[in-house]
Amino acid sequence: MKSCVVIIPTYDEKDNVRPIAAAIHKSVPDAHILFVDDNSPDGTGKIVDTMAAEDPRIHAYHNPHKAGLGRAYVIGFKWAIQHRYDLIFEMDADFSHDPNELPNFLKAIENADLVLGSRYVQGIRITNWPLSRLLLSKTASTYVRLITGMPITDPTGGFKCFRREVLEAIDLDGVMSSGYSFQVEMTHSAWMRGFRIIEVPIIFEDRRSGYSKMNRDIATEALRIVWKLAVRCRFRRKPLPRPNHPAKSS
Repeated sequence: MKSCVVIIPTYDEKDNVRPIAAAIHKSVPDAHILFVDDNSPDGTGKIVDTMAAEDPRIHAYHNPHKAGLGRAYVIGFKWAIQHRYDLIFEMDADFSHDPNELPNFLKAIENADLVLGSRYVQGIRITNWPLSRLLLSKTASTYVRLITGMPITDPTGGFKCFRREVLEAIDLDGVMSSGYSFQVEMTHSAWMRGFRIIEVPIIFEDRRSGYSKMNRDIATEALRIVWKLAVRCRFRRKPLPRPNHPAKSS
């Protein structure tokens, strides 16, 4: 089995870190987990340190200050590359991403370079969201597709599995996004480099505990980033040809 690590950024997730780790290991016992904590004032960092001391499959990284979702994932990706994990997942700590889906990702990645968990492929698969938030999410997805040409049903989703080679091909130091637009930027960067992307259907459940980190600044950044991505690619709307995919050689 290929080695894999699940990267989970945390900020005030003290009630979620132990249950999510247990659920991941129930689904994929050999998976490692890296919690990247953004200096949570609620003591999340101390809890994950204790967990790491108890279980060699669990690791903790502490940011000295709150840096945002995108920065946390970049730190996690670099750590995973350095430790030579074959497959690198990203997911939330709040159970909006179901750990039971992890084996489906592992199966799909056999024929792909990047697997995305989609809330919108094969219909709308979201529970406990108000209509206003659903409309905002769907509008954002359409907005991304119109501007970039990227044929992804759920470009803002954050449940993913990368082959290490994909992240090695992306300039992580050049990532522009710090908030939720990071998800769009990473998928766009992989797509533009010709990596094979597969979407798998997931059921997205709104968080069980804690609170959402979405705010107006994050939403504004997302609107701007899409245009920056288009400019960075000179408004090219098709990926570069990539004759040698990592998925073909393994």
